[in-house]
Amino acid sequence: MSVLIPISGEKLLVILKGFHFEEQLLLQRRTEKKWALQVVVCLTFLLLLVVILSGAKGQPLVPALFIFGDSVVDVGNNNNLYTIIKANFPPYGRDFVKHSPTGRFCNGKLATDFTAYLSKKARGKNLLTGVNFASGASGYYEPTAKLYHAIPLSQQLEYYKESQNKILGIAGKSKGSSIISGAIYLVSGGSSDFLQNYYINPLLYKAYTPDQFSDILIQSYSNFIQKLFALGARKIGVTTIPPLGCLPAAITIFGSDSNQCVERLNNDAVSFNNKLNSTSQRLQKRLSGLNLVVFDIYQPLYGLVTKPTDNGFLEARRACCGTGLLETSILCNAKSIGTCANASQYVFWDGFHPSEAANKILADDLLTSGISLIS
Repeated sequence: MSVLIPISGEKLLVILKGFHFEEQLLLQRRTEKKWALQVVVCLTFLLLLVVILSGAKGQPLVPALFIFGDSVVDVGNNNNLYTIIKANFPPYGRDFVKHSPTGRFCNGKLATDFTAYLSKKARGKNLLTGVNFASGASGYYEPTAKLYHAIPLSQQLEYYKESQNKILGIAGKSKGSSIISGAIYLVSGGSSDFLQNYYINPLLYKAYTPDQFSDILIQSYSNFIQKLFALGARKIGVTTIPPLGCLPAAITIFGSDSNQCVERLNNDAVSFNNKLNSTSQRLQKRLSGLNLVVFDIYQPLYGLVTKPTDNGFLEARRACCGTGLLETSILCNAKSIGTCANASQYVFWDGFHPSEAANKILADDLLTSGISLIS
């Protein structure tokens, strides 16, 4: 059987044969009129925070970690949502603890074990060390999350308000306020808005240039940071978006039969990241007491893709899962033909997400930024 995937709403690409996942594909067609790309990058930049959150004697340097955003940091909030953007089935998680899927869009570690807010573990004293509100397919553009029945940032913020009240109730006003003001807040967004929505949605790409659309995203980002600041957040880290044109699935779909990174997509990412940096600098100057740090994931990942052998990898064009050309989420499953035996040789685990081996290298590049967030 061939799987037909709409590209930019105009043409179809036949990419897979012998695929046996009919039930999931029927669900996909019922819930969405279009297949849109699962595009955000699976990074373990949070792992570096395990180091900086712990002092020499194991004492925390900050009291808690609160996480907002997309599948870069989603640890399972999408598991029980009516959405096709999930990763709670094999082979996802095959190199994770107990070799089982958790909802992380990766073969292994994605983040520290901070609890998904919609899980049963997000109760009582577990909230005092932080919680994860992120949802795969969410972004700065509210309709992106709604398109995939994910949790938009606005709702993630409402969940955070709920958790604040619970923390104050459990820890008391004084200690609870100290946890809120001393915590680190991490935000990841933007990639889904471009590749899961803008590039394939004629209602957007015919109405806005990429530059105009990025302005919309940046305004939403600025509003979100200001709301988070108003709720007591003072130490906020935000990720740039990756080299979108270098993701295996993006090359397959937008690369015009080339095996090279798609330059126009990368140019859009660079433009967005420049705006993100300048806007973050203005926010830090305007909001007294705010420490806002931008985590650059563009350059480190671009380096791995363009010089894989220099970093110990054998393959950067194709991902480990299935054909390595497109599969992600429900298309990357236990019956995907061609899945590699050793993901550590691949920069990418699936069509959009780096392997755990790549994540470890990326985390090292983010260590300096992570330290500056608490200094």
